[in-house]
Amino acid sequence: MRPRHIALAVLVAALWGVNFVVIELGLDHFPPLLFSALRFLVAAVPAIFLLGRPSVAWKWVVGVGLVLGVGKFGLLFIGMDQGMPAGLSSLVLQVQAVFTALFAALALSERPGRVRLAGMAVALAGIGVAAVDEGAGGPVLAFVLVVGAAACWGVSNVLTRRAAPKDALTFMVWVSAVPVLPLLGLSLLFEGPDRDAEALAALDWSGAGIILFVAWVSTVFGFGAWGFLLRQYPASSVAPFTLLVPVFGMSSAALVLGEEVSPLRWCAAALLVGGVALTSGVGPPAGSATASVLRAAADTHAPRPADPAAPPPPGASASRTPSTPTSPDPARPGTPPTAAPRPPVRAE
Repeated sequence: MRPRHIALAVLVAALWGVNFVVIELGLDHFPPLLFSALRFLVAAVPAIFLLGRPSVAWKWVVGVGLVLGVGKFGLLFIGMDQGMPAGLSSLVLQVQAVFTALFAALALSERPGRVRLAGMAVALAGIGVAAVDEGAGGPVLAFVLVVGAAACWGVSNVLTRRAAPKDALTFMVWVSAVPVLPLLGLSLLFEGPDRDAEALAALDWSGAGIILFVAWVSTVFGFGAWGFLLRQYPASSVAPFTLLVPVFGMSSAALVLGEEVSPLRWCAAALLVGGVALTSGVGPPAGSATASVLRAAADTHAPRPADPAAPPPPGASASRTPSTPTSPDPARPGTPPTAAPRPPVRAE
């Protein structure tokens, strides 16, 4: 990768890690469900009117929007509002790679190999260590809610792989539009219209800046830049940078929010990051809205070498036929390109 593209990949990972700190700050301004609804509203509008319609069936847009927007982010925001630390949240969410592998095995009949099974076991051990650390001084329910958010993220990854969107950014924008009304309805029901009205009436420049960051910087710019990198380079070169997300999340939470990182939590981080790396083959998917969308798009558009031993990108679809790149015959100059052999479908 070129130095400026490496810098861009590190920047995106940093933004996604810092995003957890920004969410923590935003929860001081808004109730969690209302905050999540505003985030998706600003991410979808006005982009939804500029990018056209998605290239997949509406059932996939609605399904991913509900599971990802209402399930994952609703549980994440509530969990953090109930006391789950921002840095630990950025780490625990990475276990979504394990849930993705499990759900893919059930729904897509993908059989994980021994290395991925070992990685899943290591990552789950990391979750256990993190649970012990959090249970010693933090709310266990909040921890469980964030694990539930990771499970919802795993479901949305599998749905995204079935959808296999050709235009990842357009798909993500439309997905962002789906959870707005359900989240607003849940907020009115559980958080109350008075609390929501009070939060909106007290909206200041700080609160508006937080909404803009999580919607435009983390989501629109982050996924746009990540999609650009995946169109330029193989996913195996880009995906490992997502291992930096919990590093930036935990370090920024320590610097900005004063969160202490105990030795037990560092142990959990090592187990989780290492286990997720083994589970996903090339590194965990990115942690703020779903990077598997972008990897599915990159797999659709970009030619890839037919190497059966190479691990697939975490978001690539195993239920569709891979694109067939063409290449000229080097032994016969001037001959028209011929279709390269199709790589076999590989279980993640």
